[in-house]
Amino acid sequence: MDTLLLELNDWDLCLDASRNIALATAPYALAQDVASAIKTFQGEVYYNVLLGVAYFAQILGHTPPIGVFEEAMIAAALTVPGVVSATCVIESFVGRTVTGQVQFTDSTGATQTVGF
Repeated sequence: MDTLLLELNDWDLCLDASRNIALATAPYALAQDVASAIKTFQGEVYYNVLLGVAYFAQILGHTPPIGVFEEAMIAAALTVPGVVSATCVIESFVGRTVTGQVQFTDSTGATQTVGF
């Protein structure tokens, strides 16, 4: 499914060559949707406040076990239509900065990776 293309640096809408709002197509669209899902704070989506990661309630300022963070990333990725499985790989956890990636498989069996 197509989705609105977001600029990588600002995570904002961008225009195509005809000055129309650009669309992302598969397979990039699915990867962008997973990235959006793991960046969304719970309560931020006004039409469904249950969507998103419970960053304020469970992660930010709480120092949870790393497994809680991993499960939150996986759960967020699995909310994206077409994603059938996901894995979270933590590459670094220094101070208050976590880096890693979510690896996911779509309904066609293709795998992709989204970094955070």
